[in-house]
Amino acid sequence: MAKKFNITGKCFPEEHYMADVSSKLEQTRKMVEEGDYFIINRPRQYGKTTTLYRIEDTLVNTGDYFVFNMSFEGIGDTIFDNEKNFSQGFTRLLARHAQISAPFMVEWLRESINKTESIDVVSDIISDMVLKAGKKVVLMIDEVDKSSNNQLFISFLALLRNKYLQKDIFKTFHSVVLAGVHDVKSLKQKIRPDEEQKYNSPWNIAAEYNVDMNLYPNEIKPMLDDYVEEKGVKMDTQGIADHLFYYTSGYPFLVSKLCKMVDEQFMPEKGIKEWTNEDIDKAVQKLLFEDNTNFETLAKYLENDPELYKLVYRVAIDGEKVGYNLFDPTTNIAVLYGILVNKNNYFAIHNRIYQEVLTNYMIARMSHNQWSNNFEAGISYKNSDKSLNMEAILTRFQAFMREQYSKKDRDFLERNGRLVFLAFLKPIINGSGYDFKEPQISEERRLDVIVTYLQYRYIIELKIWRGEVAHQEGLQQLTDYADRLSLIEGYLIIFDHAKRKSWKKGWTEAYGKKVFTVWV
Repeated sequence: MAKKFNITGKCFPEEHYMADVSSKLEQTRKMVEEGDYFIINRPRQYGKTTTLYRIEDTLVNTGDYFVFNMSFEGIGDTIFDNEKNFSQGFTRLLARHAQISAPFMVEWLRESINKTESIDVVSDIISDMVLKAGKKVVLMIDEVDKSSNNQLFISFLALLRNKYLQKDIFKTFHSVVLAGVHDVKSLKQKIRPDEEQKYNSPWNIAAEYNVDMNLYPNEIKPMLDDYVEEKGVKMDTQGIADHLFYYTSGYPFLVSKLCKMVDEQFMPEKGIKEWTNEDIDKAVQKLLFEDNTNFETLAKYLENDPELYKLVYRVAIDGEKVGYNLFDPTTNIAVLYGILVNKNNYFAIHNRIYQEVLTNYMIARMSHNQWSNNFEAGISYKNSDKSLNMEAILTRFQAFMREQYSKKDRDFLERNGRLVFLAFLKPIINGSGYDFKEPQISEERRLDVIVTYLQYRYIIELKIWRGEVAHQEGLQQLTDYADRLSLIEGYLIIFDHAKRKSWKKGWTEAYGKKVFTVWV
């Protein structure tokens, strides 16, 4: 059977093209062998389940371990109704997975199910099971989020903690690995109603899991090499790996999704067996307009948490310099969900694709404003060679803002000027291009927009007016960026919140580049 790129469920080396994550697996395996209790908390579709199964195979193949690798996905809600249900349900899971790991225990575990009515009895069963095994026993539980707010499961974690701390007296699992989105602090329920227990988790024995599960170009390239060898495709695998990382920052789902799109959709269309960076660009453009559970989950997170929405808006749209704060619940959640990352102690959107998806979502939320229906697209913004007439676009945007500024939406326009411009731009490039926001950490709160339209690229800087000195610094940063992109022109939108606006516009020479600037 031919291999394929997989974006759902666990991956198998014999069935799927897989990145080389051997170093990540080695770090994880070492933690298990050293007897650590830990939680693999990463965003959805980040390779957690595959990691558990590959670690299980490695440990079992040594002949020194019995591994019980189970999941709380699909076990039903009744298991958490009461202590008896949980105790018997967990014992039943042990019996089910013993068929793979330790068949000689199956009958004994099944006989124990109906006798198990409390978590204390589960504790005795674990001790007896470890004695019977004659090997090191490892427990892995995937999808623990399902029970993260359940007191019974928290009590079970407390049981494991106590046994771990007294493992010279009470036999217990050699290592326990939980996997889910949430971290140690959020995988707990207060055992007593006093606030001081908030961070006194029954899982405070957990070791830190610091394995970086993003896929880097040197890990993506072997997957592409494997594909080239099997399919006979021509490809600069290092160049394509670099380009995939440029868009995805190594988010495993996005890497595999783009590869899957090129392989299954674009290759048959091309009629030739060659991958190029333009194929990846095309896949990105198509993905941005596609419904999928990953993007839907992003929107759900923001929809259900107004504080999270505000934080992401500040970073994604305003390009604001937001410092990383480990103890702030909202920023912690943003990182857990894979929306934001810590870069030099400041927040950034995890990857360029998410930046675009989040912007589209926020534009859609803004669309209830009547004036947003006036955004224009048309051939007047195209040059004879089909490139964009960016001067005309920015001039029309300035006129649009001037028309609307005297109306009742003045306050909204001042608060959301950047989002208004991005919404204005969308219908113009829709279907033939896309724009990526590149936040820059500076005193000016800048946000660079890189527009790709057909084979053309444009750089637009959006900034708030903060005086001439800051303006000159911004011009130099813009022209430096244009130089890195091999562009001879740049564009600048200045949001001037003065009561009397100048509404100026025009071309200037700055640091060897031509810059067209509009004040709004």
